[in-house]
Amino acid sequence: MDMKLLSKNEYAVQIANTRDARMKWWREARFGMFVHFGLYSVLGRNEWVQACENIPQDEYEKLADSFQPIEGCCREWAKLAKEAGMKYMVLTTRHHEGFSLWDSKTNPFNSVNYGCHRDIVKEFVDACHEYGLKIGFYSSLMDWHHPDSWKCAFDTEARKRFTEYIEALNTELLTKYGKIDLLWYDVSSPMESWEGWDSLARNQRLRALQPDIIINDRSKLEEDFGTPEGAVESQTRDWEACMTFNDISWGYLDAKQAEPYAYNAQRIIRMVNICTREGGNLLLNIGPAPDGSVPEDAWEPLRQTGKWLSQNEAAVYGIHKKIVDGFPARGNGVTFSSQSEDGRHIYLWNYIWPSNGEMGVGGYFNSPRSVKVLSTGEEIPFVYDEKNQRIRLYGLPKTSPDKVAGVAVLDMEFEEEPEYHSFSILPQLNGGRVFE
Repeated sequence: MDMKLLSKNEYAVQIANTRDARMKWWREARFGMFVHFGLYSVLGRNEWVQACENIPQDEYEKLADSFQPIEGCCREWAKLAKEAGMKYMVLTTRHHEGFSLWDSKTNPFNSVNYGCHRDIVKEFVDACHEYGLKIGFYSSLMDWHHPDSWKCAFDTEARKRFTEYIEALNTELLTKYGKIDLLWYDVSSPMESWEGWDSLARNQRLRALQPDIIINDRSKLEEDFGTPEGAVESQTRDWEACMTFNDISWGYLDAKQAEPYAYNAQRIIRMVNICTREGGNLLLNIGPAPDGSVPEDAWEPLRQTGKWLSQNEAAVYGIHKKIVDGFPARGNGVTFSSQSEDGRHIYLWNYIWPSNGEMGVGGYFNSPRSVKVLSTGEEIPFVYDEKNQRIRLYGLPKTSPDKVAGVAVLDMEFEEEPEYHSFSILPQLNGGRVFE
């Protein structure tokens, strides 16, 4: 593609000028499904099994004929994502093993030439359309199958061939399937800079194909959002925590053995809470079985999470104010919060329900005008102690009002955004500052 290329600074300005419009859906989405699916699923011993076990290339290639996902597996993923309250999906179109899940003319080692002889990426896109989910493509920069994928670090001609190969693969993905919403790069190894990967030029050309696309930060350029992995950790920019379902493997593991390590609904909700409170998204992974079916340990937790989200959506979806001003982040020792964009609603996510029917929330210099159970609208009695900046809730139900996961959300509504300082009556925790 012939086009005038911008300098790094010019490119950064250009994408910054369009970022708010392009990122609007993503910032409101909060929760997405990652799908790791490839030849490694057949072995069921981690997606890095080829590298970890030193499996020779000729032996590993034979797995391609065993790759036989059932018809409709992508619809199963998308249906579950919808039930779980997820708003977008990201599929590993080609993981580090180098096996493409589409009809690639650039890479003959693909799912149309081998195994099931089907375009899994097309099936995935169709399923996302059917269930109203935004579409994300994962694209590894590292490739264990391509002969230049290691020589490129020190051989100029190999680098040229390999970067052209990577761009050709992504060009196929962004031209064959209609509008694509997100490009999710991974593992920029062995080269160590955006210059080595030619990311500045490549990403400009790819954006020209999909002007509304958002791109993550793993091609050695900052692009649109950061991607903390394996931990829900906020960043000063837009960020998305990508998490496995069991903290062992992204790819398929035997579900019965993996189940004790798998997230339950409460832990998923907890991660969603942190993301909402601190301005990020959660991209939660499933590793489908060799036949493409959803692993059994994921079904119930995700369905429970979706049911909970449907009852508490105001506390999660849409734009929320970012809360990072210290523990307990506008809640208390058994609740954590999120806050509406206009600041007037503080949502207390309760994890341990008080057995004596009362609890307090400190640090508020304004009284709420009402406190309600978000899912039911039930009014909660309260008194405001202005002297001690304390909201005291009383007459609470004996058990948590949330019957799905035991995580009740209380909506404290204020006339205007309240002034707040954590630990406001304890100078020991405020650097000696006294609030009056």
